Amino acid sequence: MVVLEYPGRKGGRMNTDRYISQVLNAHLGPFYHRMERERPGIVFQQDGAPSHTAKVMKKWLADYGIDLFPHPPNSPDLNPIEPLWHDLKTIIRAAPHLPTTIPKLIKAIRDAWEKLPISDIDKHIKTMPDRVQAVLAAKGGHTRF
Repeated sequence: MVVLEYPGRKGGRMNTDRYISQVLNAHLGPFYHRMERERPGIVFQQDGAPSHTAKVMKKWLADYGIDLFPHPPNSPDLNPIEPLWHDLKTIIRAAPHLPTTIPKLIKAIRDAWEKLPISDIDKHIKTMPDRVQAVLAAKGGHTRF
């Protein structure tokens, strides 16, 4: 898990430059190529956020030889991380004291991530074939996932 930190308020959200420097260059490139050696045929998945669809970002992926899983523009249903966000929030909310500062929140998120059983993560990943079939059947629309 990587926690991204950037300024809040106007102009503080994720943009293409931050995405390339903080996610792609700093983490994805090395991780993807290590995983590619261990598991040939992997592809990278992301949603249709503007920072993910910019031409410069697509060029970065092409330059680094990273295959991108196609994502329908109107469907967030394919990403197995979505139900894990719910799991993380449930773990954090069950703590005796909710975090009251950014550093405490980051620690709580990291601690919650460590508590997630690998079997729970795998469970969501193993639904990918069913998710893809459901999105195809819904012609790119929403599904039960």
